[in-house]
Amino acid sequence: MKQVKQHMEIKARRIFSEAVKKRAVKDLVEKRTTIRALTREHLVCPQTIYNWLYKYSPLHQSKCTLVVQMESEEQKNHDLRQRIADLERIVGQKQLELDFLNKLLEVGSNELGFDLKKSFSSPPSSGTGATSSGMDTS
Repeated sequence: MKQVKQHMEIKARRIFSEAVKKRAVKDLVEKRTTIRALTREHLVCPQTIYNWLYKYSPLHQSKCTLVVQMESEEQKNHDLRQRIADLERIVGQKQLELDFLNKLLEVGSNELGFDLKKSFSSPPSSGTGATSSGMDTS
């Protein structure tokens, strides 16, 4: 088996000035840059950028969820709400039509003396017709 040498490298600790941190947060908040771009620029992990964001931005606090919605999503939501309102209006109109027609059938049934709602299919068979079977029923 090969033995792997473990090298312990001591990383130099870098300290960023408050001005650098604040500028990075300002650029991020004003959408001039992204978390990924800042991590590459300063050679830090994303959590470091988030820590700066929580510390220097009044809009972003730790343990707080910020919902970012693109304009297209907002427009899509508006269009969907409008579509729902249109469909609700159409359903309401159809319900009024149904109520009117049911009332018309009820009034017509009362005037004519029979139920107009019943279907006008052929009358049921009385069952008195002859059958073609050879059985004797006497």
